[in-house]
Formats: sequence, C-alpha cells, structure tokens
Amino acid sequence: MNNFDGRVALITGAGSGIGRAMALAFARAGAHVVACDIDPNSAKQTAADIGDTAFAVPADISDESSVTALVHAAVNAFGRIDVLCNNAGIMDTMALPADISVELWQRVLAVNLTGTFLVTHAVLPHMLKQGSGAIVNTASEAGIRGGAAGAAYTAAKHGVVGLTRNVAWAYAKEGIRCNAILPGPTMTGMATNATFDQTGMARLAPVLALGESIAQPEQMADAAVFLASEAASFINGAIVPVDGGWSAA
Repeated sequence: MNNFDGRVALITGAGSGIGRAMALAFARAGAHVVACDIDPNSAKQTAADIGDTAFAVPADISDESSVTALVHAAVNAFGRIDVLCNNAGIMDTMALPADISVELWQRVLAVNLTGTFLVTHAVLPHMLKQGSGAIVNTASEAGIRGGAAGAAYTAAKHGVVGLTRNVAWAYAKEGIRCNAILPGPTMTGMATNATFDQTGMARLAPVLALGESIAQPEQMADAAVFLASEAASFINGAIVPVDGGWSAA
C-alpha cells in the first residue's frame, strides 16, 4: 500500500535534511520526484542521486512567481502532481518576542508559513482537476507548544498546523487529504548551521532538554511516505508528532 508507481511527488526543501530524505524515500517507493530547493546545486544533486525518475527545480517558495514557475515545471515534466510535501523551512534564532527583529520575523513567516500556503495554493488546482491528492506538511513540535523555539518559528509552525486542518476540511470531499508531521529534534543542517540568541536559548533550555533523542531525517521521511500512501487513505487533518515521545511528556 506504499506503492507510488506512476505517481508524482513534489518535495520542497529537497536539497538537504528531511526534504532530501523524503525525495529519496518516495523515489524508492516508485514515485517520480520533483526535487525543489532554493539552492539549485543541492536540488540537482538530489535529483541526480535518484536518477531518471527525478527532476530538479530551483525555487524560492516565499516568492509567488517562483512558485508558479515551479508548479508549471513539475506538471510540464510529469503531467500531474499526486503528492506535495511542503517541507522547506528556515529556523529562527530562538529569540524571545521582545528580542526578535521585525526583519527576521517577516522572513521566517514568509518561508515557513506563506511559502507553504503559496505552494499548496498553486498545486491544489491540479489535484482538484485529478480528483485526488495527498499533501504532507512539515510542521514542528513548535507548532503545538509555546516553548520549543523562538517567537517567529513558533508562530509560523502554529500557522502550518492551522493551514493543514483547513485544507483537510475544505477538500476532503474532493479526494484531497492534508496531514502534517511534527518533527522533534532531527539531525539536519537547519539547526546545526544556525546562530542562536543566548537569552532565548537559556529560557527554552528546560523544554528543549525533554527532546534529548535525536532523530534521523529518514525517520521523518518514512512518516511522510505513510501519510501520503493508500495505507493512510482515511487519515485526513492529522497532526502527527514524530518526536520519540517528546510531546507525550
């Protein structure tokens, strides 16, 4: 029931981390993959590692014209989009609300929330025409709690959770499902390459300590493949922690 032969999966943030793991996992399951990343070289590398069934498209998901071009290229290459994984995102500095700059706030929301909306908005007409589709959004533990990240990232991921539920509710009768995974701490470059606000980190440390187990990107990818598969055909609007039990604490 995890057979994606003949289906097309569009993965954003596919150049590294969870997005790359998703692209490889869907390819192993038989899907044609559109690997999207803001870094053209990393997108091309993921597609090259998959082979002839993958196609790389560089795009900035916070820019509407770039997203329009992305979806057009995907449909032009493969004729359809069956799966959308809205995975691309950026980290904030863990700054508390009084300390974050307005510029950083706007950038984090533009990528993590508005970007997720823009790609969904562009893909939905194609899924509606097909009468089917599965969307998997990468939210975060920060999408269900107040102390797992800084102000901008927390607000953006709460927004992704709300968008997920709204899309699921709006299009269930049209054969389109939308679910979200909530990764806990995961071994990706997004966190390891960031510069963090020390005041925010000190304040968040007790909560972050509860998520001591570090996941591999492939564990997130496996959850996404399941939610997009026929094995999850009656799962819609679910917000699924993939955190080793962190959210259960």
